[in-house]
Amino acid sequence: MSTVTDAVRGAGPRPAGGIGQSVRDSLVVAKRNLIRMTRIPEMILFGLVQPVMFVILFTYVFGGSMKIGDTANADVYKNFLMAGIFAQTVTFATAGAGAGIADDMHKGLIDRFRSLPMARGAVLTGRTIADLVQTALTLLVLAVVALLVGWRVHEGIGKALAAFGLLLLLGYAFTWVGALIGLSVRTPEAATSGGLIWLFPVTFISNAFVDSSQMTPWLRHVADWNPFSATVQACRELFGNPGVSTSTAWPMEHPVWASVIYSVVIIVFFRTLAVRKYRSATA
Repeated sequence: MSTVTDAVRGAGPRPAGGIGQSVRDSLVVAKRNLIRMTRIPEMILFGLVQPVMFVILFTYVFGGSMKIGDTANADVYKNFLMAGIFAQTVTFATAGAGAGIADDMHKGLIDRFRSLPMARGAVLTGRTIADLVQTALTLLVLAVVALLVGWRVHEGIGKALAAFGLLLLLGYAFTWVGALIGLSVRTPEAATSGGLIWLFPVTFISNAFVDSSQMTPWLRHVADWNPFSATVQACRELFGNPGVSTSTAWPMEHPVWASVIYSVVIIVFFRTLAVRKYRSATA
């Protein structure tokens, strides 16, 4: 703990305040969390194993029976699936973010940070940045696995990188939801459960794993306006993968813009609530 305190206090001349100080403090905290992650490699390993298992199970167990449009073909479903798996992976990082912050709260580390002369939201911002780096690593490994099982990009590297950018933006937005949950519960176990329990309906009532046109009308409407679905739709368009929805719902017709807007709104809303909670939360 003294090392972290010294790093924050002795990181060089401090800005007088404002954005400069906030960025500097956030990067110091992010560095602390990244160093901590490297010292617990099983955290990274388990984070990689779960999405890889989803790819393999959905591809080889359900692939031949899932109907995309008028086709029930394993190869078609394989390419349809990957945008959903990518999106699910980045959103499930929410649970890890919440558990990490709850653990810091439980150990009294958050109270120590609050006693330091640092920007108010830097602890949470640093934590979410570190989680974003880990999510990017997970996406990289998952993309390699997807290529090995037959997934392909058909719209060029530029659009593919744009799709991964949207995925990381969505993942970053959802880590702020996890941050708020982590500050609102008493134990890391509760944060993990609280971070996952709402994610399952968000990810499964969507176009991630099944064609939303096959859902009942009211459920399809929910899926089409789901922020998660907008990012999945945008990724399918940018990757050139099959299964792009023909829905007339605005997020499905303009998925890239919808994905960006949804993610930015989630970040602004939940960051505001999380920073406010951070000021008053107690272990």
